[in-house]
Amino acid sequence: MGEKPYPAFGILLVDDEMPWLRGLSLALEGPGGLSHLFLCQDSRDALGILAEQDIGLVLLDLTMPYLSGEELLQQMVTDYPQVRVIILSGMNQLDTAVTCMRLGAYDYFVKTVEEERLVEGVRRAVRMIELERENLAIRRRFLQPQLDCPEVFAEIITDHPDMRARFQYLEAVAPSSQPILISGESGVGKELFARAIHRLSRNKGELVSVNVAGLDDNVFADTLFGHVRGAYTGADAMRKGMVEVAAGGTLFLDEIGDLSIASQVKLLRLLQNGEYYPLGSDQPKQMSARVVVATHADLDAKMATGAFRRDLYYRLIAHHVHVPPLRERKEDLPLLLDFFLHKLAADLGKKSPTPPPELAVLLATYNFPGNIRELEAMVCDAISVHQGKVLSMKTFVDRIAGPDQEPQKVSSAPRKNPFEQFADLPTLQQAGQLLVDVAMQRSAGNQSIAARLLGISQPALSKRLKQRRPEPL
Repeated sequence: MGEKPYPAFGILLVDDEMPWLRGLSLALEGPGGLSHLFLCQDSRDALGILAEQDIGLVLLDLTMPYLSGEELLQQMVTDYPQVRVIILSGMNQLDTAVTCMRLGAYDYFVKTVEEERLVEGVRRAVRMIELERENLAIRRRFLQPQLDCPEVFAEIITDHPDMRARFQYLEAVAPSSQPILISGESGVGKELFARAIHRLSRNKGELVSVNVAGLDDNVFADTLFGHVRGAYTGADAMRKGMVEVAAGGTLFLDEIGDLSIASQVKLLRLLQNGEYYPLGSDQPKQMSARVVVATHADLDAKMATGAFRRDLYYRLIAHHVHVPPLRERKEDLPLLLDFFLHKLAADLGKKSPTPPPELAVLLATYNFPGNIRELEAMVCDAISVHQGKVLSMKTFVDRIAGPDQEPQKVSSAPRKNPFEQFADLPTLQQAGQLLVDVAMQRSAGNQSIAARLLGISQPALSKRLKQRRPEPL
């Protein structure tokens, strides 16, 4: 299958000299990796192409018969203000080129400039136009509540508005070629977001996933870039790297925060230049895959200690989506519970059990340090031992309050005393009453769950509640 042209918008080259047009297009397609090109030798046809095609960038020669570059620029700025124009001039036309910049040109280059500088200037303009279009798409998308492609996110079980906002953002940035960073704690479903991004991109290539945690530098390079025969001892045959396998698709690099510094340098060069060398080869290959990375690590903290390169971080952060932990969207617990009950029961060849109504209340009192993955493990364990019609709460209670359970931690920072800010402290009896009120509220009136939250027995809580009841008249 053919790969999608890059970028998503067209680049129009306007010059009356066909040899120059061909040479420029080859430079942009080869080292530049830019394939969505339109060539125009007659300046009178340029405006017609703009009317018929989605053109984002024009490379415009100044000296042409019929319509000069300066005349064309003035019409383009008036009729197509969203199109960026780069002027190509001769050495003796610098004054005119500066005038064109005042008229609205984005940049200019002398035709005799080194090819590498010109290509990099065009690539820089392409990235700027992509960001402009993405910002516009984001603004438009957040003004409308509905999703264009809700089916893409079907694997992500949620009805939370914060998650919907993230889906809208991904729909807006999907056409971009820039990397996307997915951050979030372990178990929140970052790989599901990567799959959704791949589907949104509509790329014809594969989604190729690589967990880079624990890979040393040599294995990382071999895995990503491949090798030629004889590259090293034991390399008896050529092997494609994952970058090539993902051509025209998406390359998903998981646990990017655990990458070694040496491997970070290789990844940075790949993202900067868009090309790579298989091990043992001196012939570069062009990357055509969209790069998506994910991490559970705090990259800001890693950068502060020098464990993660800042220049790589800013390459990866072109687009960023943070997946919130389950404790921040507990409204999704009933949906997730129902989903896992049906799915895991079917996997185990059992009929889906009926959950007791207080189960969702119990789960809502727990912080889920392992997030959705931990909930799935809980449900799987409960269904494995389930025999009756109504699902037992015992396995859930044991996992949440068992002696082997690690303390629940939302943050490593020391917990602040909530009474420090009080000018007048409540009495011990009043503070106890307040705690009971909150526990009963969180447990939806279930005394067994409230007692578990307070760390007391159910009879002790019942006694406290009876003491607070007003005497009957």
